[in-house]
Amino acid sequence: MPIKSYKPTSPGRRNMSGQDFSEITKAKPEKTLVVALRKKAGRNNQGRLTVRHRGGGVKRNYRIIDFKRGKHGIPAKVVAIEYDPNRSARIALLQYADGEKRYILAPVGLKVGADVMSGDTAEFKVGNALPLRHIPAGTPIHNIELNPGRGGQLVRSAGTAAQLMSKEDQYALVRLPSKEIHRIRLECLATVGQVGNVDHSGVVLGKAGRKRLMGRRPEVRGTAMSPRDHPHGGGEGRCPVGFAGPKTPWGKPARGVKTRRNKRTNNMIIKRRK
Repeated sequence: MPIKSYKPTSPGRRNMSGQDFSEITKAKPEKTLVVALRKKAGRNNQGRLTVRHRGGGVKRNYRIIDFKRGKHGIPAKVVAIEYDPNRSARIALLQYADGEKRYILAPVGLKVGADVMSGDTAEFKVGNALPLRHIPAGTPIHNIELNPGRGGQLVRSAGTAAQLMSKEDQYALVRLPSKEIHRIRLECLATVGQVGNVDHSGVVLGKAGRKRLMGRRPEVRGTAMSPRDHPHGGGEGRCPVGFAGPKTPWGKPARGVKTRRNKRTNNMIIKRRK
């Protein structure tokens, strides 16, 4: 989808760009697939701030997405391509042969009027969800399950695609967009194709106000704070932070620290991101 640029009528407009939404075919979402979304502003159930720099933003409604693709063997037709404010990808509205409507992630090349299906008997084409054992090696895939029947958890953002490398025994080797090679069971479903809205990463916000509309509040550098507010604070001029590595506001190591603690599935990762 092309990116449109704006004339520099103000400093905020200069270098700003946006999406032209040319592939959107339906403005308002399906009422039966929309639920209210209450903002948390980075706070937990006790009202305490647990995620910084969140709050405000435009009100949104949540579109219920069918990540499981559970209606196996029932054909569906693409009724519309819609905008979803809760994700970077576009969503496609499907109407199944039995009359039910569901949303799925819209891959590149999926048009209104196309037929899609999921399950073992589905045809190998873009938009169809098949078990990994029925997908040829080298195919770009997205919305990949980690456990059979749980629903797609991997590769769901705009423009991303994983590649099915090979199959061995009961597992498939999948190379994720991060270049990590992961072992996934052959019974897990994956959707054929690349997630749509490929140009999403090329959009330049241009001004802070557009970030505030997304619900992101300002972030202040630690070096600009005082020593009592941040470990990086204080000092004469712009001196180094004074540590071997950067710290969080609470003095814990930041950046480059391992955060994965699930040792049970370590053997499923063949090659790490780095």
